[in-house]
Amino acid sequence: MAGIILLAAGTGSRFIAAGGEGNKLNARLQKTAGNVVTVFEATLRQACASRLPVHVITRPENRPVQACCLREGIPFTLISSAGTGESIAAGVHATAGWDGWLIHLADMPFVTAEVFTAVADRLRQEMIVRPYWQNEPGHPVGFAQPMREKLRLLRGDNGARELLRSHRMLRLDFNHPAVITDIDIPAQLSPPLLISNLNQHAAS
Repeated sequence: MAGIILLAAGTGSRFIAAGGEGNKLNARLQKTAGNVVTVFEATLRQACASRLPVHVITRPENRPVQACCLREGIPFTLISSAGTGESIAAGVHATAGWDGWLIHLADMPFVTAEVFTAVADRLRQEMIVRPYWQNEPGHPVGFAQPMREKLRLLRGDNGARELLRSHRMLRLDFNHPAVITDIDIPAQLSPPLLISNLNQHAAS
C-alpha cells in the first residue's frame, strides 16, 4: 500500500522574516467554518481523511507537531534536516514496507483526501504521479516502489527534482488551486479558500 510522507522539518524562515512568530506549521489557520486549527493540524487531518498510512518527518525542537502526532497516533521521525531531500530520504527509510510514497508538504493544508486518493490510485500503474493546476505543478507527488532506493539517496534542498526530470511522470490535472497553495507568510493564514468547501472539487 502507498502512504503519505508529510514533510514538517522546515524552519519557515520566510514566514518569520515576514513578521510571523515561531514555526509557521504551528500558526493558527483562520477559517470561517469549523474550529481554528494550526497549519499542521489541518494538513494532517486532510491526509488522515484519505485513510492512507501517514508518516511525519519533523524537527526535534518542534514539540507542537510531535504532540499532535502523538494525539492522533501518527508515527513520526525526528531529524534536524538540512533540506527537503534529506527529509524525503528519512521518510522513505522509515516506511520501507510501503510500496509507494506520496510526498506532501505540511504547509499545504488545503489539499483534500480526494486528491491524495486520486494520486495513490494512479500510482498503481505509473512510476511517478504529480498533480497540476493550470500548468502549475503541485503536491502530493507520488512515487512507486521501484523508486525507493533513489528516494533514499536524496540529499540537499532540491527534493526530488532530479528524479522528476529524469523519469517519466503522469500529470494529473485538477480543477482547483489547492494542489499548489501553501502557507509562506502570515497574510496567508486567513485565506478565502475554505477547507470545508474543497471536498466538492474532484480531479478532472
